[in-house]
Amino acid sequence: MTTPDSGDSADYLAKKRFFDSLLTVYGRKPVLEALQDATIPVYKLHMATSNQEGGIVRDIEKLARQRGVEIVRHSRESLSRISKNRNQDQGVAADLECPRYRHYRDFLGEQTPQSRPYQLIALDSITNPQNLGMIIRSVSASPIDGVLLPAKGCAPLSPLVIKASAGTLFRCPILRCDSLDATLVDLKAAGADICILSGEARQSIGDYQPGGSVVYVLGNETEGVSDRVRQLANQAVKIPMSNGVESLNVAVTAALIAFRAVVATNR
Repeated sequence: MTTPDSGDSADYLAKKRFFDSLLTVYGRKPVLEALQDATIPVYKLHMATSNQEGGIVRDIEKLARQRGVEIVRHSRESLSRISKNRNQDQGVAADLECPRYRHYRDFLGEQTPQSRPYQLIALDSITNPQNLGMIIRSVSASPIDGVLLPAKGCAPLSPLVIKASAGTLFRCPILRCDSLDATLVDLKAAGADICILSGEARQSIGDYQPGGSVVYVLGNETEGVSDRVRQLANQAVKIPMSNGVESLNVAVTAALIAFRAVVATNR
C-alpha cells in the first residue's frame, strides 16, 4: 500500500529525473535554431528582461509561442545563472528535453551484483562539435550503455552537436560529469576497467576481452588521451593501421568500439 509520504517521494523523484534530463542551450542563434527544428523538444524559453525587442529576439519569441513553449522572463543576473555563461548567452536560453541525459552517479547507483557488465565510451577533451555529434549518433545506434561527457574540456551540447548527431542526441544515453579523471576514479573503484585507445599500445582491440565492465576512453583530436587519464588506465589497446596511416578520426574510432559491442553482444 502506498502511503502519502511514499507517494510524495515518488512524485519528487519523478520530477527530479525530469529536470535532471533537461539540457540548457544558450545564445540567440542556437536557441532560434532549436526552435526552428520541430523534432527538438523544447520545454521552456528563458529571456532576459533587458533584451531589446525586435529582430532575432522577436523571431525567437514568435516561434516559441507558435510551438506552445512557455516563455519565462528573468533579470539579466538570473538569466546568467540559468545559462551559466553570461558572456555568451546574449540574454537567451532554452531548456531541451533529453530523457536519457543524466548524471553518471544515477547510472552507477543502478548497478547491482546481478547487473550485466556495462560498456561506456568516455570522452577526454573532444572539442569538435561535429565529432561529438557523430560519436553520439554511433553510441545511440549501438548497444553501448552510454557516452560519458565531462563538462570540463569537451565541446558543449549545442545545436551544432544536435545537427551532427542527426537528432539522435535525444535518444542517446548521455552520462554527464564535471571532471573526467575524478569520475574514472569512481568507476574504477566500482570494478570497471579503464581502457584507453593508444597507437602505442601492444594489444589490439580485437584481442581485448574485458572480464567485466569497461570504460573506453577516447582522447583529444590532436593530443590524444591526457596524462592524468593515462595514469588511471589499467588497459590500453590499439586499432591496427595499414599503409602508413597513423590514426583514425576520433568519431570513426568511437563507431568501431560501439559496433564491436554489437559483435560481443551477439556472440
